[in-house]
Amino acid sequence: MKTFITDDFLLYNETAKELFHNTAKDLPIIDYHNHLKQDEILEDKNFDNIADIWLGGDHYKWRAMRANGIHEDYITGNKSGYEKFLKWAETVPNTLGNPLYHWTHLELLRYFDINELLNEKSAPAIWEEANRKLATPELSVRSILKKDKVEFVGTTDDPTDNLESHRALKEEGFEVTVSPSFRPDKGLFIERETFLPWVEKLGEVTNSSIEDYDAFLDAFSKRVDYFAEHGCKSSDHGIDVMFYKEASKQEVDEIFKKRLNGENVLDEEAEKFKTYTLLVLGELYAEKGWAMQLHLGALRNNNQPMFAKLGPDTGFDSIGDLLIANKLASFLDSLEQKDKLPKTILYSLNAKDWDVLASMAGNYQSSEVPGKVQFGTAWWYNDTIDGMEDQMKTLANIGLISNFIGMLTDSRSFLSFPRHEYFRRILCNLLGSWVEEGKAPKDITLLEKYVRNICYENAKRYFGLEK
Repeated sequence: MKTFITDDFLLYNETAKELFHNTAKDLPIIDYHNHLKQDEILEDKNFDNIADIWLGGDHYKWRAMRANGIHEDYITGNKSGYEKFLKWAETVPNTLGNPLYHWTHLELLRYFDINELLNEKSAPAIWEEANRKLATPELSVRSILKKDKVEFVGTTDDPTDNLESHRALKEEGFEVTVSPSFRPDKGLFIERETFLPWVEKLGEVTNSSIEDYDAFLDAFSKRVDYFAEHGCKSSDHGIDVMFYKEASKQEVDEIFKKRLNGENVLDEEAEKFKTYTLLVLGELYAEKGWAMQLHLGALRNNNQPMFAKLGPDTGFDSIGDLLIANKLASFLDSLEQKDKLPKTILYSLNAKDWDVLASMAGNYQSSEVPGKVQFGTAWWYNDTIDGMEDQMKTLANIGLISNFIGMLTDSRSFLSFPRHEYFRRILCNLLGSWVEEGKAPKDITLLEKYVRNICYENAKRYFGLEK
C-alpha cells in the first residue's frame, strides 16, 4: 500500500502550504545538538544494512518494540539485522499516533524513494531495496549530510575525548562543520561510581596530577580551551534534578578530597560540589562565547535489572516530576550577578515545566544577543506534533517565538534529519492556522521572515556560524 506522505503532509491550510513550499522546505539545516559519531563522518561510512543505521542505538524504536511484546533478543540481542528489521516492521503498524510512524515513512521516502507502508508483508522487499541503496555512494554518511543540506552538526563529547575526528574533518575542509559539544556530566556528578575513574582520565589527558580541587578546575579549564580550539560552540548538561547549594571553595575542596580518598559524599555535599563546579564552568563558557544547554527533568535507568544488563541510554528512562524553578533561578542569577551568564538553552522533559522555563528565560535577556536565554525545543518524549505545537505556543504566549532557534534531532541516527522537515511542516501549519483563525495577519513577507529565522537564521546567528 502506498504511503500517506503527500507534498502537503501536515499542512492543513493554504497559508501553511505557501510558507512550507516557498520558504521552509529547502532551507539548510543547523543540527546543533545530536549524538552522531564523528568518526563515522570522517570515514564516510556506508552502513551494511538498514537495521544497522536505523535500529542500532535507537532507544525510541526499542521502547516501541518492547511495548509491542517483542523479545529483547530482537532488540538489543544477538539476532541478525534482518530478524531485527522484521520485528520492527511487525511493530510499525501499531505505532499510529506516535511520531515513529511518521518518521519511519518519511525516512523511507526521503532516503530510499520507497513509497510503501512498512509492515510484515512489505518488509522483505523494503529490506532488499534499502540495503541496495545503502551500499551506494549516494547514501554514505557524508552524502546524507550533503543531500539534506546540513551545514552544521553539533556532536556530544566528553571533555576527555581527543577530538581527533573533528580535527581531521576540519583540516580536510569537509564542507559540513562538525563541531564538538562539551558534555562534562561525569565530572559533575561526584556521587556516582563513574566519578573517580573519570578524574583519573582527566589527569591523563591534561598531563596533570589532580590531588585537590584547584588542580581539578585547572584541568577542566584546559579541556575547555582544547574544545574551543577544535571549534566547540556549546556545552551540554544532563541535569535530572536541578541543584543549587552555595558553598565556599574551601568547603568544595574538602568534599573533593574526601571523594578522592574513596569516601562517599552526603547529598548536601554533592549538591555543593555540583553547584560550585557548574558555576565555574558557566563562567568559562561565557568567556568563550559558548551556549550552555541544560537538559532538565529526566528520570533515568528506572529498570535496574535491564540497566545492569545493557547500561544507560537503552530505553529505560522516563519523565521526572521534581520542582526546578527556585534552584534554576538561583543558579542563573549567580552567573548574572557577575555578568558571566553565557547564552543558555533551557529544556525540560516534563511539559509541566514549560511555562516556568519560558518565563525564566525572559529574566536574563540581553541587547547583545536577541534570545540570549532560550526556552528550548520540545525534547525527547515531547518531540511530537502536539509537543512541538505546545512548546511553540508556550514560547509565543510568554516570550518571543520570533527569536526561537528551532529544531534539533538529538539523535544517534544519520537518517534522522527529516525530523527537521517534520518540525518545519508543524511550524508552518501553526502560523497558517493563526492566519486562518484571524489571530495573525496574512502578511506573507512577515510570516516568511518568521519561518526563515526559526528554521535557520536564528540558530546561525546564535551559534556564531555566519561566514
